[in-house]
Parts: sequence; structure tokens; C-alpha cells
Amino acid sequence: MNKTAFITGASSGIGLELAHVFAKHGDDLVLAARSRSKLDKLKEELEKQHNIKVYNISKDLSFPNSAKEVYEEIKQQNIIVDYLINNAGFGDYGMFYETDWNKEERMINLNITTLTHFTKLFLKDMIARGNGKIMNVASTAAFQSGPTMAVYYATKAYVLNFTEAINNEVKGKGVTMTALCPGATTSGFMEAAALNDSKLFRGRKLPSSKEVAEYGYKAMMKGKTVAIHGIMNYILANSVRFFPRAMVVKVTRFIQDT
Repeated sequence: MNKTAFITGASSGIGLELAHVFAKHGDDLVLAARSRSKLDKLKEELEKQHNIKVYNISKDLSFPNSAKEVYEEIKQQNIIVDYLINNAGFGDYGMFYETDWNKEERMINLNITTLTHFTKLFLKDMIARGNGKIMNVASTAAFQSGPTMAVYYATKAYVLNFTEAINNEVKGKGVTMTALCPGATTSGFMEAAALNDSKLFRGRKLPSSKEVAEYGYKAMMKGKTVAIHGIMNYILANSVRFFPRAMVVKVTRFIQDT
């Protein structure tokens, strides 16, 4: 019997590539994103190529109570979720005193509240069954503060710390939690966050979303708690603890400036 992976933010970037990876391994899918047309196209492609079942949910997960509504829809379809992948999220670029609060509120809702609520809902079911895996997509941004992307960095720090804490709580219950921490990646994130011209992305050869997705899948299956993609990202993420915090913040600001 096929297992089922529920992936949020599945219409593009790392989420889309994760859908391909799980399908390739013979898993059925529940895919959530805002774009119904993109999801339907992906469903047709994956079902044809891999002989699996795909159930799509078109929903903006940045709205309050969206996690509960999606969870109840999945339960009504009698679908058992074996793997939860909280991938949906976005960032924004600019000085906090100039940026749009409405966008930041949606960011917090999506990156933190919806992710946490999905984890709460599906984790209870997994513990009751004695098996399951959850992967929350954080970022190397989680390891330091991020001037010009203050709220985004803060949300990813939450995801990392939350995931590590819950993984400790569920030891011995047949469930594992993984925080996937990619660095700068070729995806739609750059455009959405208006980061194309920053030093973080400009002129760099970046890993593809496919590479990150394949790495994340393997890390989750191994039950790895914190999975940092790329050796340089690993070194940089862990080196910040050895430098004064004020210096780390200044360096981060320099890298992200255009």
C-alpha cells in the first residue's frame, strides 16, 4: 500500500521538486498551493508518469484557520498522511520601517502559524499510529538575524527551534522531525522577495530546487533533525556562533544589500 505525502507550497520551487521526488518513490500525494491550474497540471503529469494518486487543494495558507480547514478536508477524503512537508513560505526585502505590514502579517501567518498548526494536527495522528515523518522547511537564515529581511529571518529561526524542540519531545514515539535549511537556491523565492539584485544572489551559481529537494528527502528519511544543504552553507551556519553577534549582523546586512 502506497504511503502519502502532504506537501504545501507544491506549485513551484522546492515544493514542486519534492512532489516529483516523492512520486518517483511511489508515494501518493496531497498537494496544496494557491494556483489551481499549476496544481492540476502537476497532478496530471505525476499520475501519468508514476502511476500514483494525487489530491489537490487550492488554498491560500496565509489566512487564519486555513490549516484546520485543509486538515478537515484531508480527513473527509479518508487520506492518511504519512509524511508532512511544511514547505510553503515567502520572504520580503526592505527596511522594516518601510515595508508593508499586511504582507508581513501574511508571512508570519504562513511561515509560522500555519506550519505550527499543521504540525500540531498531523503529529497527533502520527503518534497515535506510531509512525510518521514531518519536514519543516527552514533556511540558513535561521542561524542569524537578517537586516533588510528582519521578519523573514525571524520566522525561519522559529521554524528551526520549533522543529528541534518537537523532535526531542517525540523521541521513542515512531515519529521524526526534520528542519531542512537550504541556502540561496534557484527558485521563485528571489523574485517574490525582490532579491534578484542583492549580493546574496547576484552572479552566484546557486544549487537548483531539485538538488535541495532530493537532499531534503534523504535527510527526512534518515530522521535527521537539522539538514543544512551544501558544505559551505553548513560551515557558515555553524560558524556564526564563534563570532560576536553584532559582527554577524553587519556581515549579513552587507551580503544582502544590493
